[in-house]
Amino acid sequence: MASYKQLTTQLEKLHKEVAAAREKEIAQAIAEIKQKVAEYDLTAEELGFTVKRAPARKPALAAKYRNPKTGETWSGRGRSPAWLAGKNRERFRIDA
Repeated sequence: MASYKQLTTQLEKLHKEVAAAREKEIAQAIAEIKQKVAEYDLTAEELGFTVKRAPARKPALAAKYRNPKTGETWSGRGRSPAWLAGKNRERFRIDA
């Protein structure tokens, strides 16, 4: 009967063999798939894969207020900038 140490050594060897066989078979499968894709000129959509696209960005809002000292602008949305704090916003409004 084999000892624990001998069995663990065999097990490690088998794990390595399994990993090597898997890598070899995956490489072969990928090569076959690439060949078929090229042969039939297949696209990802035809194979059922969805192409993820970046979501469209919303266009920037037009500026409604401008700081005359720095030229900094604010669209009127979100938190108001520090340069408008405690001041009459209408003085800084951009006439469009």
